[in-house]
Amino acid sequence: MKAAAPRFRPGDRVRVRADEPQGHCRTPHYVRGKAGRVVRLQGVFRNPEDLAYGGQGLPAQPLYLVEFDQASIWENYAGPPGDKVCVDIYQHWLAPA
Repeated sequence: MKAAAPRFRPGDRVRVRADEPQGHCRTPHYVRGKAGRVVRLQGVFRNPEDLAYGGQGLPAQPLYLVEFDQASIWENYAGPPGDKVCVDIYQHWLAPA
């Protein structure tokens, strides 16, 4: 299976693309444009955004667990300052922060 090589390692700071593509997308709106930290590589999987339209999902994409500070995600966040949210994000949505 053709696959993209992983570009990030645990601890790397990344920024999620702020794109608004039409159609099926697996990246939540609330993290687009936000910076976070890679927790771990979840594996390499066929791209679900392509699979949703009958494609082969190739090249397969690394999937990362990315951690964000809640306060950087939600405007007026009133919870404890150390609160985090973790989201699975495919590599083609990430860039170095």
